[in-house]
Amino acid sequence: MKIGEPKMPSDNDDFLFTVVKIQNPEFQSVSGDLGSNREIIIEVVKIDGLGLQLASAELKADKEVVLEAIKKNAFALKFASDEIRNDREVVFKAVKKGGCALEFASVELKADREIVLEAVKENGYALEFASEELKSNKKFVLKAVKESGVALKSVSPELKSDKEVVLEAVKEGSSPTIFGFASEELKNDKEVLIALDKSNEERKLEEPE
Repeated sequence: MKIGEPKMPSDNDDFLFTVVKIQNPEFQSVSGDLGSNREIIIEVVKIDGLGLQLASAELKADKEVVLEAIKKNAFALKFASDEIRNDREVVFKAVKKGGCALEFASVELKADREIVLEAVKENGYALEFASEELKSNKKFVLKAVKESGVALKSVSPELKSDKEVVLEAVKEGSSPTIFGFASEELKNDKEVLIALDKSNEERKLEEPE
C-alpha cells in the first residue's frame, strides 16, 4: 500500500464515524493502539486535523502525519512534537493556511522573517506571536503593515508612535480598526487623519452595495 493512501482495518470501520468531530466524547476516548496506528491516525487527521492530539508521541513527530493534519487545520501544529514545530517547511505551510498558527512555532521560527511575514499575509493579527525583535524592527514592521494594517496592533509602542509606520498601516486600510492601534499623538495628526479618510472612502467603494 502506498504511503498517503492508508486504508482502515475492516474491524475499525466505525472508528472514523466516532471521530468526525473532535468534541465527540468517543473521539476523546480513543487511545492505546489506535493512537499508535499510523494508518488510522492519518485517516483521523484527514477528517479533523486537530485529531493529531490523539496520536502517539512517535506519530506527533512524523512529518508526513503532521503535514496531513495541517492540510485540514493549521492549528494542528499545536500538537506536533517540538522537533516538528521547529521544522521550517512544516511551519511555513501551517502559517500559510492559518497565520495565527505561528503561536505554536518554535522560538527560532517566530523570529524567521519569511515565516512571520507569510503568517501576517494570511492574518495580520499573527504578528502578536512573532519575536519581540521583529515587532521592534521598523524595516520589518513596515513590510508587515503593508501586507495587513491590523498588524499595527502588535508592534512595539515606539513603532505605534512612528508616523511612517502608522501611515502605511492606515493606507493598507483593510479594517476600520487599524487607526485605533496608533499612538494617541498620531490619532490627532493631520496627515494621518487625511490618510484615514481616504482609506475609509476607498473601502466604501469596494464594499458591495
